Amino acid sequence: GTETCLKIGGWVRFQVNYGPNVGGFSDWDASGRGYVFFDTKNDTEYGTLAGFIALEGDVDNSSSSSVNPYIDEAYLSLGGFKAGYFYNFWDKGINGETDSLGSNDLVAIQYVYDGGSFQVGGSIDELEDDDFPASSLYNNGIGVEAIATVSLGGVSFDLLGGYDTEAEEGAIRGLLSADVGPGTLQVAAIYASDPNAYFSTSEWTVAASYAFKATDKLTITPAAQYWSDLAFVDGVDQWRAGLTVAYSITDGLRSLVSVRYTDNDVIDDGFVDGFVRLQRDF
Repeated sequence: GTETCLKIGGWVRFQVNYGPNVGGFSDWDASGRGYVFFDTKNDTEYGTLAGFIALEGDVDNSSSSSVNPYIDEAYLSLGGFKAGYFYNFWDKGINGETDSLGSNDLVAIQYVYDGGSFQVGGSIDELEDDDFPASSLYNNGIGVEAIATVSLGGVSFDLLGGYDTEAEEGAIRGLLSADVGPGTLQVAAIYASDPNAYFSTSEWTVAASYAFKATDKLTITPAAQYWSDLAFVDGVDQWRAGLTVAYSITDGLRSLVSVRYTDNDVIDDGFVDGFVRLQRDF
């Protein structure tokens, strides 16, 4: 009897990770994860008013202490305005499970103008958190982000920047996506002036992937990434190559397999890691 629409959804996942000491003292680790969201919307004279909350929890073994449900996102939005706790602009990555291009859950105020083929947005973020690598204090940390996106046909380009006022450092990222043949080619590059809340892995990095849609159910994505001055140490570089295979078993049930090889100038020998995932979406 109301004009508010409520959508409830989520997923349940079983995953086995493998790699050197991925389980602490073993080279494999199995876990379960659940995610559920509640999305409310109704029309107003100012646009669509929405409220979103998502809960997530992991179980890594039979001990009840391993269950850690938490709020993954909680925000409200009206038109292009958004405020609360949510993933920032940096969360948008490229296809596959090989890359690492920066992502944060932040308390923020954000606005995005959508002009169809052109979008532009900005965000003011709270960075008061001692988990960020650029500082152990962050007592009054504020971050500023800006993004511009242009889309023409099957090609889109994002230009994104973030400035960390506490570290007084920033990072900029470009991401190109294009439909090529039976798949999607994506290329991304990042430059960071020094470690900051938006990107702290290396001074610069470049990544690429090609999501090849072999059939309606099967997608194969080879990808690679290169980091220069890893951890902002001169002359220490790293590269990674990987393959992600996604298969839709049936409606609502899909599998994902990731295999990656990583080599850097710190570890004498490269290593292989990845995961096998089974997920039911609803």
